[in-house]
Amino acid sequence: MNAKPSFALIYVRQFLEGKLADNSVMTIRWKPSATVAAIIEQNGKFLLVEEHTPEGLRLNNPAGHLDESESLLEACAREALEETMHLFTPTHVLGVYMSRFQRPSHESCAAEDVTYLRFAFCGLLGALQAGRSLDTGIVRTLWLSPDEIRASAPHHRSPLIVQCMEDYLAGQRYPLSLLHTDPTVACPRTLTSGDTA
Repeated sequence: MNAKPSFALIYVRQFLEGKLADNSVMTIRWKPSATVAAIIEQNGKFLLVEEHTPEGLRLNNPAGHLDESESLLEACAREALEETMHLFTPTHVLGVYMSRFQRPSHESCAAEDVTYLRFAFCGLLGALQAGRSLDTGIVRTLWLSPDEIRASAPHHRSPLIVQCMEDYLAGQRYPLSLLHTDPTVACPRTLTSGDTA
């Protein structure tokens, strides 16, 4: 039985034969969406947020996207503050996770296909910040037990909520020194000829 060669095999063969320039097939580079999440536990319960989504109300860890010019730690502290009104100080990296979200198009939304690269942190929950309000779309914060979180999985915004909780409960922790943010993130430098990134 003669199987057809895969696209990848054909591409590699043509590249090796000098028929293709590097990246000639890739016109747009795929990039995952970098996010951060605060995994916050106190007295056996975890702090989650309930938020509006196109699919209705969903539960999530305090989480969000990495913004330009901020470190992962800064992003996590910012997102926790915006979504819970509490200060949060990351003390450990819990893990780095990937998930994919697909939403078909419908009357008010275009189709989406997003791969998330989640950097999850555990740490210390600080004081409630008076005068703040919950971020747009966040309805409320709530403390749930591990069993309540497992039972509410059909209402989770991210499939990673349970995995992060289970990793936390198993004692998984990594030092923050695992991460490094180069100063060029906050103050980019311009490359000149002869420089390399």
